This record gives sequence, C-alpha cells and structure tokens, in this order.
Amino acid sequence: MPQAVIAVFPGTFDPITLGHQDLIRRSSRMFGTVIVAVAAAHHKKTMFSLDERLEMVREVFQPIDNVQVESFTGLVRDFAVAHGARAMVRGVRSVTDFDYEAQLAGMNKALAPEVETVFLTPDSRFQFISSTLVREIATLKGDVGSFVAPVVHTRLMEKLSN
Repeated sequence: MPQAVIAVFPGTFDPITLGHQDLIRRSSRMFGTVIVAVAAAHHKKTMFSLDERLEMVREVFQPIDNVQVESFTGLVRDFAVAHGARAMVRGVRSVTDFDYEAQLAGMNKALAPEVETVFLTPDSRFQFISSTLVREIATLKGDVGSFVAPVVHTRLMEKLSN
C-alpha cells in the first residue's frame, strides 16, 4: 500500500529554503511519512548549529502531520534503513545537480537496494534557490526574505546581527 511508504528527505538545511519546503510538502502528499533527515554535517562549516537547523525545520513543518524531523550522522543509507524507509527523496534543480544526485543514487542503491531514490524538481519559482546562495546574499546584506519562510528569515537576520 503506497500510503504506508516511509520516505527520507536528507539535507543540511543551512538554512531550509522555500525550495526545500516545496519539495518536502509535495513529498508529504506522495508518501505515508516523510522524515526530514537533518545532517549533522561534520564535513561542512555551517552557519547554524544542528539544533538551530532542527528547530527551524520543525517550526516550518509543524502543521503537517506526516512530516517528522530528525537529525543524523554517518551514512544516510544507515538512517533510511534504520527507520524502515523505502524511498529517499532528492531535489534536482539543474543538470549539474542531476549528475551529482545520479551518482549518489547509484551508490545508495548499491549500499541499500531496498531503498529507491526519487528525484523531484522544484516549482519554477524556486528553481534557482540554494542554501549557499541564501547565506551568501544575506551575509552581504541582500534581501533574502522571498527565498525562505518568515521564521527562517528572522533567525537568519538575528544570526547575522550577532
């Protein structure tokens, strides 16, 4: 039964953008449960701590019953298998994204054959948004209010004013 399928939507979400939100909301209509897996991202220098990123994602998705938010370290494959996920959802904005994501999907399939990767493209309004660009523009005092949820924008402005 498709309604019972658990999907994982992994990412760093530093910060979560309207593009992420679009894909996660759409995923929540396709799968019984969507677990937003927020990566500890020890390999990256993040603007927001893991706890801050978890809080922002939880605030944004609080009203959607079948979206859960959890953190993970290590391989996303291990997280997906441990949570009984049958699908991993990945966003693809461009051909460059697809090349990278196709490699990840192939590796994940080799490591966890029972977990299918599903690619979604964002709505055209969000096609160009990335967390990296949002951080960069905000750091340079540009207005990023139309790229992130109001709660995320507030936290971003607070972070940059410190």
